[in-house]
Amino acid sequence: MQRFFGAILALLILVSCKEKKELVQQLEPKGTVQKPIVKHFGFNLEDYQVVYDTIKKGETFGELMLKNKVDYPKIIKIAEEYKDTFDIRRIDRKPYVLLKSKDTAEAAQVFIYQNDKINYTVFDFRDSTANAYKGKRNVKSVEREVAGIIENNLSETLDNLGVDYNVTIDLSEIYAWTIDFFRLEKGDKFKLIYDERFINDSVYAGRGPIKAALFEHKGTPIYAFPYVTDSLKNILDYYDQDANNLRSTFLRAPIKFGYRLSSRYNLKRRIAYYGYKVRPHKGTDYAAPIGTPIIATADGTVTESTRRGGNGKYVKIRHNGTYSTQYLHMKKQKVKRGEFVRQGDVIGWVGMTGNTGGPHVCYRFWKNGRQVDPLREKLPSAEPIADSLKTDFLAHIKPLKSQLDCIELIIPEPELQPEEDQLTLNP
Repeated sequence: MQRFFGAILALLILVSCKEKKELVQQLEPKGTVQKPIVKHFGFNLEDYQVVYDTIKKGETFGELMLKNKVDYPKIIKIAEEYKDTFDIRRIDRKPYVLLKSKDTAEAAQVFIYQNDKINYTVFDFRDSTANAYKGKRNVKSVEREVAGIIENNLSETLDNLGVDYNVTIDLSEIYAWTIDFFRLEKGDKFKLIYDERFINDSVYAGRGPIKAALFEHKGTPIYAFPYVTDSLKNILDYYDQDANNLRSTFLRAPIKFGYRLSSRYNLKRRIAYYGYKVRPHKGTDYAAPIGTPIIATADGTVTESTRRGGNGKYVKIRHNGTYSTQYLHMKKQKVKRGEFVRQGDVIGWVGMTGNTGGPHVCYRFWKNGRQVDPLREKLPSAEPIADSLKTDFLAHIKPLKSQLDCIELIIPEPELQPEEDQLTLNP
């Protein structure tokens, strides 16, 4: 027996402090282990009857609370005193958690409305007076690096990489002024860095803004780095590695990324319907479903919003003394003559009015009073970063550029032909 205890003592001396602590925990009687307290939204769920449900169609906050035995004066107080926190008239069909008392009354003590995956609103009825407040679930941001090569289109490539579709939209909007995403080429490459957000390390809760990107189009690499040039107004733009603004005066297309370029500007176009006579096409057509929003490609003043002949319903915008744009075949216009519109504003919706064989917007572009091909025009760029900020900008992007350059781009190997089709060196 003495030899046994001597061996145990020698073992305890050899192990580290951490190992001794773990050993003691393992040797403790099982009865001393306490049951962990289950908390959710800051409440101990063991103290309540817990109901998980979703707001039904037509269900109101008042009806739901009355059904769960909340006093009417408390409901009125929430409605009147906390309308800036939460407008109960605009309750949506969202999930909620109801914490009810464990006694026979089973009255609601706490109502937790989940505004979205991260934000929630708590209505606490436990005291004689009710109160409400907003909260946020703990969210962890995990940086992700992505790289790919275009085979068909950007959306499909990123989807195959398991990237949130919103990241595809973000990337297309960053490069909207410099790259025509309707005309990507097979073999174009991209790299990007952004954050993914998770609740409890597992529940996906959306993406953060793109921290840095590189898009190689037709062999030309174009970097993109976000930078705030005016901290008071919080003006953020994306700039390339030389501090040039990626934003142009004009967007490349009058509809957002995701639709098809169906017909280009062509002064020598011939159409069978007209006996193959030359019928110049001075617009650029973008096919899209009826009702797709049409956006202004630059700031300007609406000079026409009407319907005329083969143009159907259309809007024309004068941007300055040099440039004007026109958007044809609309289902309906949203703006009127004389209105000032900003770049990206919705000015109408895709339709089939006028002479058209299918739903699309015909985009026409004037320069000095003459219609030109917008896809061939070298459009004016926005102002670059001021010289006073350039040194700070270059220092800011240096580690980001290095990180982008180090992201490995895996080039897929060509598929091997079947053995019977392969040439053999030795007959």
